[in-house]
Amino acid sequence: MALSAADLQKRHGMEGAPDPFAPALEESVEPRSKTAKQELDTDSHQAFPSLASSAPAAKTVTQSAWGASNGPRIKPIISRQPVFTDSFTLGTVELTSKDNKPVTLGEIIKQVMAKYKVKVEASGNQRGRQTTFHLRAESQRELDKAKRMLLALLSPVETFNVAAPISTIPAIIGPKGATLKQVRDQTGARIEIPPKDSVNGAANGHAAGDDEDEEPSVQITVTGPKPLALEAVDFINQIIASKTFRSTQRIRDISPNVLPFILARKSIYEAAAQGGELKLQSSQLEITASGERESVHRAIDLIKADIAELSSGLTAIKISLPKRQHRLLVDKGAQDVMVKSNCAVVVNFDDPSDEIAVWGRSVDLPSGLSAVMEQANSKYIHEFPLPGPVTLSKQLLEYMNRIDYPKTLSEKHAGVSIFTPTPATIERAHSLVIDIVGDKPAVDAVVRQVSEFIGKLIGATKEVSIDWLTHRIINGKNAKKIKQFHDTYNVLVYFPSESAEQSSVLLVYDPFSKAASPSPDDKARSLDEVTKELTRMAKEAADVKSEALQVEKRWHEAIIGQGGTTLNAIIGEDKALSIKFGLDAGDSATEDTILIRGASVDVARATKEILQIVENAKNDEIVNSYSTEFDIDREYVGRVVGAQGAGINKLRDQLGVRVDVSDEVEDKESGKKKKAVHHKSRVKITGRKENVEEAQKRINAQIEKLADETSEILQIPNKYHSGLIGQSGKYVVRLEEKYSVKITFPRQTAENGEGKTREQLKLDEVLIKGGKKGVAGAKAELLDAVEYEKETNNILKFTVPTRSVARILGKGGKSINEIKDTTDAQIDVEKVTEDQTNITVRGTKKAINAAKTAILVIADQVAEEITVTIPIDSKYHRALIGSGGQGLKDLVSRCGGSSDPKVLANLIRFPRQGDPSSDVRLRGEPAIVNKLKVELEKAVVTLRDRVVIAVEVPAGQHRTLIGRGGQHLNELQDRTGAQIQFPGSRSYAQVGEPENTADFGGVDPANIVKVTGPRAACERAVDALKQSVKVAAPDMVTSTISVPLKYYHIISQQGQFFRTLRNFGVQVDQSVQAQKPEVPTRPVSSSVPSARIDEEENPDAPEAEWEVVPNYENAEEGDSVWTLKARDQTGLERAEKLVNEAIEHAKTMNFVGFLTLPDRSTFPRIVGSKGANVMRIRNETGADVQVSRENSTIVIIGSESNITAAKNAVMRLASGRPRRQQQD
Repeated sequence: MALSAADLQKRHGMEGAPDPFAPALEESVEPRSKTAKQELDTDSHQAFPSLASSAPAAKTVTQSAWGASNGPRIKPIISRQPVFTDSFTLGTVELTSKDNKPVTLGEIIKQVMAKYKVKVEASGNQRGRQTTFHLRAESQRELDKAKRMLLALLSPVETFNVAAPISTIPAIIGPKGATLKQVRDQTGARIEIPPKDSVNGAANGHAAGDDEDEEPSVQITVTGPKPLALEAVDFINQIIASKTFRSTQRIRDISPNVLPFILARKSIYEAAAQGGELKLQSSQLEITASGERESVHRAIDLIKADIAELSSGLTAIKISLPKRQHRLLVDKGAQDVMVKSNCAVVVNFDDPSDEIAVWGRSVDLPSGLSAVMEQANSKYIHEFPLPGPVTLSKQLLEYMNRIDYPKTLSEKHAGVSIFTPTPATIERAHSLVIDIVGDKPAVDAVVRQVSEFIGKLIGATKEVSIDWLTHRIINGKNAKKIKQFHDTYNVLVYFPSESAEQSSVLLVYDPFSKAASPSPDDKARSLDEVTKELTRMAKEAADVKSEALQVEKRWHEAIIGQGGTTLNAIIGEDKALSIKFGLDAGDSATEDTILIRGASVDVARATKEILQIVENAKNDEIVNSYSTEFDIDREYVGRVVGAQGAGINKLRDQLGVRVDVSDEVEDKESGKKKKAVHHKSRVKITGRKENVEEAQKRINAQIEKLADETSEILQIPNKYHSGLIGQSGKYVVRLEEKYSVKITFPRQTAENGEGKTREQLKLDEVLIKGGKKGVAGAKAELLDAVEYEKETNNILKFTVPTRSVARILGKGGKSINEIKDTTDAQIDVEKVTEDQTNITVRGTKKAINAAKTAILVIADQVAEEITVTIPIDSKYHRALIGSGGQGLKDLVSRCGGSSDPKVLANLIRFPRQGDPSSDVRLRGEPAIVNKLKVELEKAVVTLRDRVVIAVEVPAGQHRTLIGRGGQHLNELQDRTGAQIQFPGSRSYAQVGEPENTADFGGVDPANIVKVTGPRAACERAVDALKQSVKVAAPDMVTSTISVPLKYYHIISQQGQFFRTLRNFGVQVDQSVQAQKPEVPTRPVSSSVPSARIDEEENPDAPEAEWEVVPNYENAEEGDSVWTLKARDQTGLERAEKLVNEAIEHAKTMNFVGFLTLPDRSTFPRIVGSKGANVMRIRNETGADVQVSRENSTIVIIGSESNITAAKNAVMRLASGRPRRQQQD
């Protein structure tokens, strides 16, 4: 009897061993054991397989069915890679045909197994009509790819739509399309998102004007094998769910009488959010709720219920109140009425009547009326009429609104509100009124300020009619000149907003400018000049005309184009052209009217284009009616389409065409061969014929350019790359722009020695891409640059001691920069250790050698230097340094050192002022440092032995003893070895008190000279000074005069009087000098000056302030005795006469006038050449005129009549008028 394979296994005790003759598709399936005695292994993966992908342990090797049944079994130990498994079930398997031949399931499985390292098993369930697939692979990646390919080949292709809120589209696309690409790669599904401009506010199915203002949504189309498409849809829905946690809803068109009650219950609606985030806002007649979705829905439902209840439960009472009191019943006033009476007051400022409506429940209306009347009379209201006619009133109001004058006044005057008429009121009113509300004193103050403001604007405004279409052109071409109108003519120009389409341009003579003139003639003249300029600009800008076409309404859409693209092309980017359709064209227009306004040339062009479009439309040449197809090489498809479709999107936006690119490779692909046999892609362009032809022309031109493109890799050592690239890439960018190529350098070193760039470049490689001619030119210039770099980019490295780096660099890098400038080398300094620093020098061979030599010279100097510190008491530092450092220079010169300030600063360093240390540091060559140390110690010893001795020398002889430039003094000091300090010198007070001060108790301090130094030297200097003093001539005649101190400044004339006396050979000694200022302090100016310039007398003079005060009211009391010393009696008598006359003249100078001008621009004209005009005024009027250099005030001193005459003379000079001829 024939035995089956199962019977043979049973006989030999090998149940469960694999059948050696199993079919190919089942060779990997584990046969189940039929013995009932076998113990159940719960850890067995075969008994309990995983439902998800896993990596089980390596499969145990089954024993051979043909081995001996007796004897020991040796299990071989074989290492296996981990196995990843997965399974899925399909309800319907769709098998397609290829080249009219059916494709079997086995062929598909073989195709997947051949492409990926995976084993696939399929088992069918006839009852459930399902097919289960089991997959095993050595890597999860191969497993996933095989699964996606199976699903794509066996599942039906379906399309799903996902409604996504517009705000979630960026999250779905991801940064640079990363998220969308991930979904496409993971699922293989095609995902299409419509362009942004195709989304409108009603995309989610809500008509405009609905209560709910849900966010517009976008329909995303997902196409692909059903399981993969559904996976993509789930992924998109997860993103949408994570981004739509918030919601915004709006309730529109709420009745004006209901809205106040809703706003009053805001806290109730926020409480309805139950802790969730909610934000309520109101605008005009609508309420917007935003926040967490649930909170928004609860609040909106409650608001709608309240609106429905209030709409039927409220009644109204109308009362009449003066229009000005309506201002108190809006905003906060209306809220106060609601709080007091639970009633709402509705005010309509555009209604010409005086009626207002009070809304509320019947029981609340009486209290509502009382609250309204109380609120209407709560504040003082002043109606300020703007001066007429109404055209002028509108101009004044327009200017006030332009500069936010009402707001400025309200901020300046707390508690006062200023209300201007509404636009509707302005249109119909015959006179305009401004309402000023607040407390009466504050309102009165504002009224005065407004009156003053309006007064300045009378005659200062003007309207110029200029066609609004030319406004943009005028502003664009003449913006700078229009701004200069204010500087030249003090005129401001205000153009209306472009959306208003108004032709009136407002001119205002700026009332706030310092250069503003109060003269009406000046204002009119300036406004006329600006009007002429603007009119000329308007004529130059465009010759505006209008053209009305009658075109049937059904063709208007063709003229406008999809999304306005065709109309935008007609208008042009920079053309000032207005095209209106239908009833918008004007009062006499019909639905078929098209009104074109603009420059004559543009109107003619637009008319011609519109008529041509209409003609084409009538001939059925409409958008999307014409298409063309052509083939391009597949290698250029990516460049034509662009990143994320940027190329074809640009054609669509600019030309309004649709570009589709299809790849037919799959239709010609053999099931056995994987090599493509078709290398072309088909491009289809749909749109208007002219636009389609232009798009095809652009694509062909791009392909021709790409066909000419070539690339070349140059071998350039990496060390020259930075020099070739230049700072911020300026050199390589210049080459790219010059030759229209792309040059790529490797950036950073990777592990494999390649640069981290998109192209796989090695460190010494440079890639040039572009047209053949451009690549050749760039290559030649780049290689020339390399040769130049080789010549000039020599590198020399050496080390210097770290302690010499500071000297090499210099203060603020001065030394190193000098070396760079001198040698034309680049120098880099890098500290390596505490002792050594690396120096890298780049440049030509000559430059790097010169730089190295200069650096080593400094380093060698530092290496040979020694540092010595000497403690010297700080009180001697100033004396050692000397005036201007001259003492140190002399000291270093004596020791053989250089007097160069830079070397000197490094050689000797004293502590800074305020430093507690008294150590002086010496650093330099040993010989010089040692000499300096000895000299400094000697100098210190000398300073310690220094004494200070006083000697009397008449002050009048000090100048002679000092000599010109200190010549005599220096000679005396060098001869005696002592220092001599005269009164008034900077060091006079610092040398201390003389040791013989007691001997000079009655001597004038101005006559005491201090001598410092060693005692012997001081004694020699004192003897020399005494010998140099000249004894007064015995025949000198003297006289004394008592002069009141209050007249001192008037008489002295800032020292001029004493210089005049010296010309007569007379010297003056004063017993005491005046200490108070020459001119009394100017009183604090009030809002109303004590005196004003007489406008009738000087109508053209600039506005100025004039204040007069007594001269000697707070002057010093007492007298000073003047001793006059003359060589002869005649000189003495002349001096006495001059002094007495000066005293008499000072007695008449009893008034001081302060003349303050608006600015100092007229001061040069007032002073005159070398002060000629001021001197002439002094001589003519007898008054003293002092022109300040710090401010705009001129001080005039004299009698009352004299200062008035001098003031008038100054004002004539300031106004530029010739002075009057003096009458006899």
